[in-house]
Amino acid sequence: MFFCFFHSYAQDIKTLTLDDAVHLALEKSDDARISEIRVLTAQNELQTIKNGQYPEVSVSGQYQYLTNANVEFNLLPRSTTLEGEDAQPATTPQINQLLLGQASISMPLFSGFKLKNAVEAGENQLKAATFSAAGDRETIALQTIRQYIALYKAQRTVELLNENLKSAQQRVTDFSAMEENGLLARNDLLKAELQKSNVALTVEQAKKNVTILNYRLVTFLKLPPETIISLNEDNFTILPTFSEIPMQSTRPDLEALDFQKQAAEQNIDVARGDYYPSVALTGGYIALDLRNALTVTNAMNVGVAVSYDLSSIFKNKSKVRTAKSKAEELQYTYDKAADQVNIQIKDAEEEYTLAQKNLVVYSQSEEQAIENYRIVKDKYDNGLQDTNDLLEADVQRLQSKINLANAKADITQRYYELQEAEGNLTNQLNQ
Repeated sequence: MFFCFFHSYAQDIKTLTLDDAVHLALEKSDDARISEIRVLTAQNELQTIKNGQYPEVSVSGQYQYLTNANVEFNLLPRSTTLEGEDAQPATTPQINQLLLGQASISMPLFSGFKLKNAVEAGENQLKAATFSAAGDRETIALQTIRQYIALYKAQRTVELLNENLKSAQQRVTDFSAMEENGLLARNDLLKAELQKSNVALTVEQAKKNVTILNYRLVTFLKLPPETIISLNEDNFTILPTFSEIPMQSTRPDLEALDFQKQAAEQNIDVARGDYYPSVALTGGYIALDLRNALTVTNAMNVGVAVSYDLSSIFKNKSKVRTAKSKAEELQYTYDKAADQVNIQIKDAEEEYTLAQKNLVVYSQSEEQAIENYRIVKDKYDNGLQDTNDLLEADVQRLQSKINLANAKADITQRYYELQEAEGNLTNQLNQ
């Protein structure tokens, strides 16, 4: 008793609606965190590109010890005597230290429009990352829904199998009493016991599936491993028909590809910028002290620096062609993705329509299976049907209930798959 109490206490049973599961996945799953980091990376890359527009400022200082330095000042006049004759130069001072400090600033004025185009390309890459993250959220939401519904199907199957197992056990009890009183053949009792054993094995298999699917969903949602998820059946109500579903014309992943294509086109202009010279405004300050010889202060300078790589006229052609090829590749990638989206939407529409039709058929099948079992049971009680007919009718009744439960869950899954195909899943869940 103590072990059973401890085991039940250690398991955390958590009631979770479908919306709760999706929001947990969008907030805590590893896939959601990866998408957020990608957007943050794109923001930092854009800021790095923008920093190239600002001045470059540097400050440096040096101290050097000189040994036996021989310094000659050719610009200084030689000493003369009173008679005007040249005198011998004075003794050379001891020069053994050099102090040098300087500051410089460079402000880009023109770089072949490379900075401007690079910033615009970076902004489009950021937009692409943002829409890509939105597409990832759609995928994460649909993945959560599929896992949630798979777990619901497994749990519902266990419930129906347990109900059937109770009926099978009661049937074995009734048949045993009848067999003891000579009202039933031993073979019929064995058939009932075999069916009970088969149902028991199926129950254990279904419980194993529940455990696996529960652990998979718990791990995906970053919940404690011992959590047991209790699902809310209210999520599996009859959803709108196809004609009532609002349409969404734009998918986030297509938007992301479109902005990537625009960024690639702007990278062509960035590559072409190497054909132009670079112009920058420069300025600086130098202070120098050569011990016992020379001191320089307030040496400020300002000017314009122009640089031009003549070899780029020949070398840059391949760089431009590469940028054009990447832009062309993205154009074809976008066209292919657009076709795939249309195919996915069409498939999702057909699957949702089929799920609606399946629900009608399985509802009728359940009614028919229940009525068939009642008729067969009445005939069996009156000696008009044998045990095989009764057991077969019972199996059909069980299967029809499982099929109907799965059909209701399939409608929900197909509905959300259609929403994801149209790029409207997270908006629909938020509503």
